[in-house]
Amino acid sequence: MKRLISTLLTAACAAAPLALVLASPAQAQGVIRPSTDLPMSLGKGQLIAVPGRMADVFVADDKIADVQIKSPTQLYIFAKTAGTTTIYASNAAGQVIWSATVRVGSNIDSVDSMMRLAMPDAKISVATIGTNTVLLTGTVAAPEDASEAKRLVEAFMGTGTNVITRLKMATPLQVNLQVRFAEVSRSLVRALGANLLTQDTTSGFKFGTVSGRAGALAINAPTTTTTGGVTTTTAGSVVINGLNGKTTIGGFAKFLGLDVGAAFDLAERDGLVTTLASPNLTALSGETADFLAGGEYPIPISQGLGTTSIEYKKFGVSLAYTPTVLANGRISIRVRPEVSELSSDGAVTLNGFQVPALTIRRAETTVELGSGQSFMIAGLMTNKAQSTIDKAPGLGDVPILGNLFRSTEFQKGQTELVIIVTPYLVQPVDANDIKLPTDGFEVPNAGEQFFGNINAKGKTGGDRPKPSSAPDVTANPKVGELTEPPAMPAPQGASAKPKTAATDPVGPGFSMN
Repeated sequence: MKRLISTLLTAACAAAPLALVLASPAQAQGVIRPSTDLPMSLGKGQLIAVPGRMADVFVADDKIADVQIKSPTQLYIFAKTAGTTTIYASNAAGQVIWSATVRVGSNIDSVDSMMRLAMPDAKISVATIGTNTVLLTGTVAAPEDASEAKRLVEAFMGTGTNVITRLKMATPLQVNLQVRFAEVSRSLVRALGANLLTQDTTSGFKFGTVSGRAGALAINAPTTTTTGGVTTTTAGSVVINGLNGKTTIGGFAKFLGLDVGAAFDLAERDGLVTTLASPNLTALSGETADFLAGGEYPIPISQGLGTTSIEYKKFGVSLAYTPTVLANGRISIRVRPEVSELSSDGAVTLNGFQVPALTIRRAETTVELGSGQSFMIAGLMTNKAQSTIDKAPGLGDVPILGNLFRSTEFQKGQTELVIIVTPYLVQPVDANDIKLPTDGFEVPNAGEQFFGNINAKGKTGGDRPKPSSAPDVTANPKVGELTEPPAMPAPQGASAKPKTAATDPVGPGFSMN
């Protein structure tokens, strides 16, 4: 019997931990967590009024924070070392009547006071993580205020303090980007061509020499025709065919019985092209914006089985950029400006359709600038020259006379392109302060168009109609009380009488001025 009782007691002791592990969820819910988060500074203390009479007080780590019981309902806590601990207070029945998680940091109250004194317009909260980490949260007015708050905390608590800023802007910052494309292209073409034609117009063996472009000279020999016993002789003629855009100088003579003709083509073309595009675009910090002023042209694409689809390609002035305002007020920009135009050079024909080519000036880069500062992100300077000589072998190398058997063409091109970006930190403005290109423009009436031959009129410095809020100068009428309606505006050109609040009240709303 004694051996059986001993065996049962041993089995019961071994099953006790298993019973604790397999406790019901209702029993597991009896765990009480701290209900209060209490931040404290080193060397400071707080007196806590407990809602009930305390019988027992438990401190997880008295090296971080310790307690003194002043009365059954008052508890004094003082911070000793940076860290985190928990405190529980229970009554005689074992019920927890107060609990808290105590977080001890370095001079938390002093940092808060210093931040409120140094930056009164900012709303910054200070919290500590561990012994030397400070977390700043809240809102500031500008990015430079965030860096200034971090610098103040580091100076107050020491350079070894790790400051983490999670400050946000009170109003999102907006960045306006101005991009300028400046391109100058100059071309020079100079041509000097010699054309020589010799021809034997007499009877017998005939021969001739031709040099230069075909059809520049033509010598027609005299012809003799007999009709009905009547002989008619037609004199010879000389024809000079010039080139469009070139000056042709010609001369004719007889030499050793040959008709000799010579013509010289002289041409020089000097061209200058200037291109300037200046797109502007505004976006929030951290957002991507794109802009296109141009169009789309169709490209036919064969789909097989005799079907063709159309795909559109964009061209014109485009701008895409992503601005990011940094903590020090500078702006980091990922920018992609582009200027493209349709060109016949390089065009291809596909399925009977001519697809034009594109002349593109594009740049894509990332730069960091201050507000109002400019930076040249791209530049291109090209200088090319080409000289072509067409001549007869041997004869074209003879001094002086060789010019009759030689043609020269010289081409030179110079192009300079510059792309400049300028970001600005901008704030919204009143709509009445914005000037539009159409301000001051007026449409002429039929009489002005017919008799005055006026297509458009207006005045320099004119303004457009703008809405404005009309003030309410009358008191709110009582229910059922009749009020006079607001007077209608006088016709243009008529004299308006002065208005008074008693005789001519103005109701709330909008009026055009």
